[in-house]
Amino acid sequence: MTTDFLIIGGGIAGISAAARLSHMGKVTLLEGEAHLAHHASGRSAALYEPHYGLPPIVALSLASGDYLRQANGGVLSPRGMMIVAGADERAAFEREIALMELDEITFAEASAIVPIFNPETVRFVGWADHAWDIDTDLLIQNFLREAKGNGAQVLTGARATAIARTAAGWRVTTASGDHEGRILVNAAGAWAGEVARLANVPSPGFQPMRRSMARIPAPGGHDLSGWPMIFGVGETWYAKPDAGALIVSPAEEHPMDPHDAWADDMVLAEGLARYEEHVTLPVTRLLASWAGLRTFAPDRVPVIGFAPSDPSFFWLAGQGGYGFQSSPAASQLVADLIGGRTPVIDPATVASLSPARFPGL
Repeated sequence: MTTDFLIIGGGIAGISAAARLSHMGKVTLLEGEAHLAHHASGRSAALYEPHYGLPPIVALSLASGDYLRQANGGVLSPRGMMIVAGADERAAFEREIALMELDEITFAEASAIVPIFNPETVRFVGWADHAWDIDTDLLIQNFLREAKGNGAQVLTGARATAIARTAAGWRVTTASGDHEGRILVNAAGAWAGEVARLANVPSPGFQPMRRSMARIPAPGGHDLSGWPMIFGVGETWYAKPDAGALIVSPAEEHPMDPHDAWADDMVLAEGLARYEEHVTLPVTRLLASWAGLRTFAPDRVPVIGFAPSDPSFFWLAGQGGYGFQSSPAASQLVADLIGGRTPVIDPATVASLSPARFPGL
């Protein structure tokens, strides 16, 4: 039986699209791993900072705010954010706090919030309260419940091994059998380019980038519940409280082929050293470490829209680490475009996200 919408990818992009499209027809979602949200969506920093990213991403993130705050009781909790910089980083610091709409505060004010800052290395601090933790599991479950409540079929362990065009749309071959759909939605994350190759659809060229993380005990035994997310200027590292511990990342972007990523010990050590330069307490042990792949289009803007070469192939790819915070508006845009409705998002943003911006597609 042919479904209306065949979605490849069981991360936040595919699951949120399944929820929206389930109101418009029959949906089948195919995830290659044994569990949903196994790769990038399961390894997110889980922060909603709507001013973070390029203008199209900011537009999607701002448009997602009401949903994240209110839908199904909301999934946000207060976090706040800081940017810290050294004495020789003033110019970069001023650019970043202006771009992200942070206020400059004194070292004394900053250390009252995060008491482990090193006064010899932290000279400038920016602060804002417009950043929130996202309960990513709850957001996924909310979208999943909506999709399944409308009859969506969600299959795990169903990696696409072949994709063929049919008279009615598409046939996707998996280990568990063939699945057919009228419209194919490519929400495959790091594997988006591979899905396009299997479907013989031109791709703009996506690049997965590894980002590593370490979880360390609460420094000095401090209560971290009121600490913000902290970025080194230029995003050379970041730290974020997580269930009584602290996640520290070197914030690297190392090009990788699609795979089940793991942290590079040397890169992690370098990132932890950059974090240690700004604090008074050293890292003495790790509780855990991991890595994820953040996938970007060549211009680092997500690709959302029908393929110019095939109006039954829909791109939902290249979120580049912004997938959770932009998912409500991005998935609404998917439904609007596929449903032939005027998008809620402004026309300029829609055009900036369209795959038509890439010649040859």
